[in-house]
Amino acid sequence: MNSLLARMPRVLEWLPQVQPDVLCIQETKVSEETFPHLELQGLGYETAAHGLGAWNGVAILSRVGLEDVARGFAAEPGFPDPEARAIAATCGGVRVHSIYVPNGRTPDSPHYEYKLAWLAALRDAVEGELSGAAAPLAILGDFNIAPTDKDVWDPALFVDSTHVTPAERDALGRLLELGFTDVQPRIVKGEPFTYWDYRAGNFHKGFGMRIDLVLLANELAPKMKDAYIDRDARKGKKPSDHAPVVVDLDL
Repeated sequence: MNSLLARMPRVLEWLPQVQPDVLCIQETKVSEETFPHLELQGLGYETAAHGLGAWNGVAILSRVGLEDVARGFAAEPGFPDPEARAIAATCGGVRVHSIYVPNGRTPDSPHYEYKLAWLAALRDAVEGELSGAAAPLAILGDFNIAPTDKDVWDPALFVDSTHVTPAERDALGRLLELGFTDVQPRIVKGEPFTYWDYRAGNFHKGFGMRIDLVLLANELAPKMKDAYIDRDARKGKKPSDHAPVVVDLDL
């Protein structure tokens, strides 16, 4: 979102248009106390938020039930303290995780090591949850990882950058190996990207990355009827620098 309060007019317009049953959002940059619960409930959504103030923050909105909310996960590392980067709830028979993976900054930064440690701990937590899961899992959010070179507009420019390093992609691969499918949204206007930097007209040039992912438990994947990136939501006045990924499941 790059600040939920700043994007609320866009959210309040988008929700009635698309009418998602469940919405996972990241980088809300609001505390739980200042989260706009009442406005969103007015549109028919139950809300659960995890936020500590001006940085990070995640939430789940649902109109098909919102049960067993969990903020954070077991052994979640911090920088130095745990941050508001993960929230989970059971919605309409699916266990939904909304996550905001640390950026990593640069490969020689302590934040990069934090990113890898966070991903490893997430994998362990998900593995533990799978052993006794009463509902299939879906993990959605800003992973800050482009899974393959085709998910970056010019791979050569990112060789020495985060988001594309072998260690990050391996960490994502280890999560997928638990039994998840990385949803491939259908292409809109020739590019598979979900994020475009605000600078230098990157959006209009098509200089983007696919870093916002939907991982479905393998048992859910065959139930997917459609998936697309709502590129139009990146246009207009005061957009986020990310576009929503919309997935239609027939349960």
